[in-house]
Amino acid sequence: MQSKASTVDQYLAELPPDRREAISTVRDVIRKNLPKGYEEGMTYGMIGYYVPHSIYPDGYHCDPKQPLPFASLASQKNHMAIYLMCCYGHPETEAWFREAWAKTGKKLDMGKSCVRFKKLDDIPLSVIGQVIKRVPVKKYIAFYESAIKKSRPTTAKQKAAKATGKKTEAKKSPVKKTAKKKAAKKKAASKKVASKKAASKKARTKRT
Repeated sequence: MQSKASTVDQYLAELPPDRREAISTVRDVIRKNLPKGYEEGMTYGMIGYYVPHSIYPDGYHCDPKQPLPFASLASQKNHMAIYLMCCYGHPETEAWFREAWAKTGKKLDMGKSCVRFKKLDDIPLSVIGQVIKRVPVKKYIAFYESAIKKSRPTTAKQKAAKATGKKTEAKKSPVKKTAKKKAAKKKAASKKVASKKAASKKARTKRT
């Protein structure tokens, strides 16, 4: 459920009192633990925390006009949610997060990056704060770029370059074969000449 609010304050003002209180509390925890460099703002109709273009000009690969997302906080139709991109595709961070959550005794309702909850008591705020704090901007960018390189499919340009390379090799192949044939013929001719010389020398020796 995306909001059309242009600011975080507007977004919070739209929420029912109970949701506003819960979202505001989680927001305070995130902001308190947010490493230097990340910024807060509205992204994709949610409260977002991201790496600004001033630090990472390439932006988000799905939409370079958008800053690189790090975390989000939203009030959905049937639940509230915290989106932890720092856990998505990062086994080490996700494993730590799940273990830390399990130790609190609370039930974790989590997808790939989405942690769903219906009331504030459902989530251990200290764990939310810790997972946010443990991923500084430089570390997150490095992980993101590494993950993108591994998962990004071959682009059209790369495919074209690969095809051109094959064509070039195909064109070069006949040349190499021709050169080999010439070398073989030259070698055979040299042997023939040497053989004739040897025969001639042998004949002269016999006459003598």
